[in-house]
Amino acid sequence: MPIITNIDVMLARRKMSSGELAEKIGITPANLSILKTGKAKAVRLSTMDALCKALDCQPGDLLEYKPD
Repeated sequence: MPIITNIDVMLARRKMSSGELAEKIGITPANLSILKTGKAKAVRLSTMDALCKALDCQPGDLLEYKPD
């Protein structure tokens, strides 16, 4: 898929664990893993809002488009 998620990059920059982020945004670690690996078919705007707040970033910092 040409949409790449950079959640791991932001986690590293913020020195935060996946478990800590999942807890902060109110989703399970398994669902966060699905988002991080790009296997999610959709992302709720409320989830994106929570990610951006917890990681102090913009949506464009988390998503990237790379054509095939």
